[in-house]
Amino acid sequence: MFDHYQETSGDPVDEAERLDRALEDRDWTVPAPGSIASTFAAPSGELAVVSLGDPRHPRVVLVPGVSGSKEDFVLMLPVLAAAGYYVQSFDLAGQYQSGQAGPPRGAHYDYDLFANDLIALLEDGSPAHLLGYSFAGTIAQLVLVRRPNLVRSVTLLATPPEPGNGFRGVRGLGPYTFLVGGRIGAALMTWGITSNRNHVSPLRLDFVRMRFNFTSRRSMEDIIRLMKRAPDLRAQVAASPIPKLVAVGSHDLWPTELHAAFAEQIGARLVVYPTGHSPCETTPNQLSRDMIALFAESSEGAAD
Repeated sequence: MFDHYQETSGDPVDEAERLDRALEDRDWTVPAPGSIASTFAAPSGELAVVSLGDPRHPRVVLVPGVSGSKEDFVLMLPVLAAAGYYVQSFDLAGQYQSGQAGPPRGAHYDYDLFANDLIALLEDGSPAHLLGYSFAGTIAQLVLVRRPNLVRSVTLLATPPEPGNGFRGVRGLGPYTFLVGGRIGAALMTWGITSNRNHVSPLRLDFVRMRFNFTSRRSMEDIIRLMKRAPDLRAQVAASPIPKLVAVGSHDLWPTELHAAFAEQIGARLVVYPTGHSPCETTPNQLSRDMIALFAESSEGAAD
C-alpha cells in the first residue's frame, strides 16, 4: 500500500523545509507581490480570480475548498511563478469574493455547477496543472474525467479519500457523521473554524473569521451535503495517464492510511507533510517543490 509513500518530515532538511519552518504570521488579505486581481464570468456568475506570472508560461490552477478562498495559496503563487509557471486561483461560487455566484433562485449548488465553472475557466486559457484542495479535489477529479484535454497533471490536496459519505473516515467523528445534515454540518464547520479549533495564528484567524461575512451559508450547507454523496471516480482517474499527486498533512482530518490507499487506487504518489489539513498555508514551499517535480513528469509540463 505504501509504495508511493513519502514522509517528508523524515528527510534531511532541504531549502523548502527550512523556508517553511521560518514562516511567520502575515496579513492574509495582502496579495502576493505582482499578482493581478480580476473576475471571470463563469456559468454560475462572477468569480474572483488572482493571477501571477507570465501568461505565456505553463499554466497552474489552484482551487480552494469549502469556506476557503484563493488567499489560501498566497504563499505558493510566488514560488510557482518564480519556477516559470503562470499561476491562477479563484474563489468557488458562493465563497468569499465569489459569494454572489451560484445557482438560480430555488436551485442548489451541485457538482455540475462547480465542475462547469472550472471547465469554463480552463477553457479560457491553456490546459493547466490542476490542484484541488479538500472538497475541490473531488471537483478536480470530475473535470479530469469529463475534460481530460484540459488537465496536464492533478494534485489532490487533503482530498476526502473515500466516495459516498466522504466524512465517514474522519478521525474520531466519522462513525457519527451520517447523523449530521448540511445545515448542522455547515454550522459545526463554521464554529470549529471561527473558534480556532484548528489553532491557527492570530492574523490567519482574523482573516478566516472575516471571510465568513461574505461566504454564502447556503453554499456551505449544499457542499456539506455533496460531500456526503461523493462520486466514485477512482477507476477513471487511475486510467488517466497524466501525473498524479496526493498531498496531505500527517495530522489531516482523515488518517494517512486512507490517503495512502486512495493514492494507490488512482496511481498517484503520496507525500505527507508534518502539518494538518492545510499544507498550502503551513508547508507551502514543500508542497510547491513536490508539485514542480510532478509537473516535470508531464510531457508538456516543465517550465523552460
